[in-house]
Amino acid sequence: MKNLEKDVLEYLKERGWDNLRPSDLAKSISIEAAELLEIFQWSSISIEETKQDANRIEKIKRELADILIYVLDMSVLLDLDTEKIIREKLEYVKKKFPAELMKKDGQEENKHYIEIKEKYRRDGLS
Repeated sequence: MKNLEKDVLEYLKERGWDNLRPSDLAKSISIEAAELLEIFQWSSISIEETKQDANRIEKIKRELADILIYVLDMSVLLDLDTEKIIREKLEYVKKKFPAELMKKDGQEENKHYIEIKEKYRRDGLS
């Protein structure tokens, strides 16, 4: 991850983009995420159906790359350790959504997920 962060910083510096405002990067992340979402507009296809659609996969790859680059831009410019913040969040989510509750079949899974989300929102947590 450090090599990728280094490459991103070099890319930004080469273009004079190493002073971008975090608010602009956040907007760009959101815009690109909306473009990713647009690929799925009016459809609800499964992961397997998605994998079999080469055209859709190419569009997804382009939009994911855009999102990931903007995310790394922000992380690098704010001097964050991207790998560390991802690992910390994964550990937090593992505790927040225990696997044994989330693996239940059907509506039960959604029920536990929604209950946990509502409790965290009520308590002012994320």
